[in-house]
Amino acid sequence: MAHVARKRFGQHFLTDPAVIDRIVALVDPRPGQALVEIGPGLGAITEPLLQRCGALTAIELDRDLAARLRARAGGLTMIEADVLDVDFAALAQRLGAPLRIVGNLPYNISTPILFHLLGAAAHVADQHLMLQKEVADRIAAEPGGAAYGRLSVMLQWRYRIDAELQVPPSAFEPPPKVDSTVIAMRPLPAPPALDQALLGELVAAAFSQRRKLLRHSLGRWLAARGADGGFDLQRRAQEVPVGEYVALAQQLGAG
Repeated sequence: MAHVARKRFGQHFLTDPAVIDRIVALVDPRPGQALVEIGPGLGAITEPLLQRCGALTAIELDRDLAARLRARAGGLTMIEADVLDVDFAALAQRLGAPLRIVGNLPYNISTPILFHLLGAAAHVADQHLMLQKEVADRIAAEPGGAAYGRLSVMLQWRYRIDAELQVPPSAFEPPPKVDSTVIAMRPLPAPPALDQALLGELVAAAFSQRRKLLRHSLGRWLAARGADGGFDLQRRAQEVPVGEYVALAQQLGAG
């Protein structure tokens, strides 16, 4: 019996063989690597990945899909759980290697998943993720544009990000209403030393009123902490490069 996509799980199953082949080629898995797939669905990517690497850990919330994959895919270790509840640092320790993460993320919770993975970046080799194009554009955006925001800063300080593949709705069943992008996210080998929670707070404050000058948003946040840091507040949040937010977080953390 064919599986019916469940809207509450944000399910859109990849079916285009050419797109599947391109993604597998981009990942280029090798035996012995700690490969982890988020949301394997019907196994479109799972099975060709397994053919190349021999073993894979999959995280799937839908019990029916998990049972189907477990029954037909040798070398597969299945974790039936919400990805937001998975401890990726512990998983890397259990697998004995940095994780190589692959996933067609549910578009309705892609941002929470990205921030959850950010917390485990030290235990990850790379991530190849299918995302809604609008989200991928925000992640990779440069300062000054409308797409540049909190997501851009919080991920670019920790990862090298490359948009690898554009995917049309016709590659999925059922087709989503938006275009998709596969991005590669590679944790920086020597990221800036800082308090990630502090960076998150100041970036959230900065972008809380993105149409106004920073003195109305970040300025008030800094004043409440008894600090100004000599930071130029006569700009809008989207005009400030990632490096300046990082430097401010480091300065505040050292003070």
